[in-house]
Amino acid sequence: MTGRIPIRVANKRAYIWDVDDLNRIRSDHRLCGLLVGTLPHLSQQNVFLGLPSQLTPEEATLLVEKEYAVFVDDANAYPEPSLSQFQQWSAEQKEYIKHQHAVLGAENMKTQEVAQLAVSEEAIRKRKERELKRQQKAMELRKLQEMEGDPVAGSELPVLIPAVNAGPSTSPTTPSAHTQYNICITTPSSALSWYSPDSCTYSTIEAAQKAGIWDFPLNLQDRARYGVFKDLWEQGFFLGGGIRFGGDYLVYPGDPLRYHSHFCATVIESLTHSIQPMEIVAHGRLGTATKKTHLFCGWDDEKKTVSYLSIEWAGFG
Repeated sequence: MTGRIPIRVANKRAYIWDVDDLNRIRSDHRLCGLLVGTLPHLSQQNVFLGLPSQLTPEEATLLVEKEYAVFVDDANAYPEPSLSQFQQWSAEQKEYIKHQHAVLGAENMKTQEVAQLAVSEEAIRKRKERELKRQQKAMELRKLQEMEGDPVAGSELPVLIPAVNAGPSTSPTTPSAHTQYNICITTPSSALSWYSPDSCTYSTIEAAQKAGIWDFPLNLQDRARYGVFKDLWEQGFFLGGGIRFGGDYLVYPGDPLRYHSHFCATVIESLTHSIQPMEIVAHGRLGTATKKTHLFCGWDDEKKTVSYLSIEWAGFG
């Protein structure tokens, strides 16, 4: 199983957590998945999502069946750590917290020095303004006394200059025991010494179903959806969700980031399944309005083959 992509399964849903694995799936195997992760500080955002990428049941089953990937029972891949493993992890966390405190202390010191410098410059400027005003008042008073013939007019009047109060000395504050800090959680599971996926890794669909972590395809509808998905994928198409256009899949001639879809596919569980005339009209008009050809994909569960019927809205008369 060396080189196969690990698909983490939780609650019977398949996820890809590694960006390199996601790149391999898209570039080498023509499968896109759907990004469902959010940023911790933007938990309500839904425009630019990130890892993990959730695979559709068809995508995950195809990867395992083609031996490109394996299923990993993610819930059971984290056994309880031993005492030594927990102590090591705790020591690493404490060291990381000390590092955060040191960085915070340096930032506080720098901020306080800048603030002190700003206050000192402002105090010096105000003191000079006060001295200049006192000197001007003293000169005006001396001139007035000379005009009135005051005997002490020619003497210098003392100008009182108050001492600058430096204020209480403040030392840079250091983070206390109650200082807030962040807990670092490593993204790759392999960074945890007690992570052990070997005993809960499954290389076949049957093994995963037997273990109870996967149940697709479960019935005729699932088999039909997977059969159609696999057949179109083997023809070289990219596939995406088609519910916005009234179908099961959107069929792209290349990567959806570069091409628009050419077809909107609807899965028909059986070749004898009846289709209402209004349904044909609706799909035809909707496909034409969205510049797509609608495909009816009929699944033959006995022969394991797919028959295709395309419809388009055409002008009459």
